[in-house]
Amino acid sequence: MQNETLIRLSVFAGLFALFAVIEALAPRRSRTQPRSTRWVTNWTITILNTVTMRLMAFALPLLAVGAAMDAGANGWGLLNRVDLGVVVETVLVILIFDFAIWAQHLVTHKVPILWRLHRVHHADRDIDVTTAIRFHPVEIALSMLLKIGLVYLIGPSALAIILFEIILNGTAMFNHANMRLPIRLDAMLRQVLVTPDMHRVHHSVKRREHDSNYGFSLSIWDRMFGTYIAQPEAGHDDMTIGLQWQDDRPSKLGWSLWLPFRRK
Repeated sequence: MQNETLIRLSVFAGLFALFAVIEALAPRRSRTQPRSTRWVTNWTITILNTVTMRLMAFALPLLAVGAAMDAGANGWGLLNRVDLGVVVETVLVILIFDFAIWAQHLVTHKVPILWRLHRVHHADRDIDVTTAIRFHPVEIALSMLLKIGLVYLIGPSALAIILFEIILNGTAMFNHANMRLPIRLDAMLRQVLVTPDMHRVHHSVKRREHDSNYGFSLSIWDRMFGTYIAQPEAGHDDMTIGLQWQDDRPSKLGWSLWLPFRRK
């Protein structure tokens, strides 16, 4: 769609800058590693992910948005066979795809080969706004394949997919941000959205805690399926983030990219 990339990039850059500033002014936790070192690694991984998507576009010319346009033109997918109206369809698409991402996230913790990829994300010892964009390129590619398949099955509009992607990216940066929210505001927001305090529990080194709070956008799925934990046992200030056996190496690019192929 026209200007899609510019719109998505503008929203991403604006929200990233906003959360980065809030983190600097009102951090939730003290850092254990220099931000500059981590940010270089996390941003480089993000650039590699972008390159991966570009390469996939050569092999699969229709990524998620393109697939939605193709499905619409050919009448493929459930929603292309019924007329629910733009608003109802868009809300339904966001719910379906958000649940799919939640389920995908849960599976990456349960299937060993997928966990090896996903632990690149969990290895970050200081979660902040850049942790939201720290995913191994192979995991990003697999996630895109899932979205493409779901697009052809469901048949959403391209506009709904764009809106979902913007919401997903924005909320992921929000709930990974190292920022302090007032307790009452956090309690109110987490009735619907995943807040930073809620998602931080998921990054705990404790197995029970990091096998909880899988949501990226909506908090309802964890509540619905019994994977919700309100607070970490050690408290947010004293909890340990990352992987139990790691040290400071996650801030290094080569180590992070090779992590899925290590024996541990």
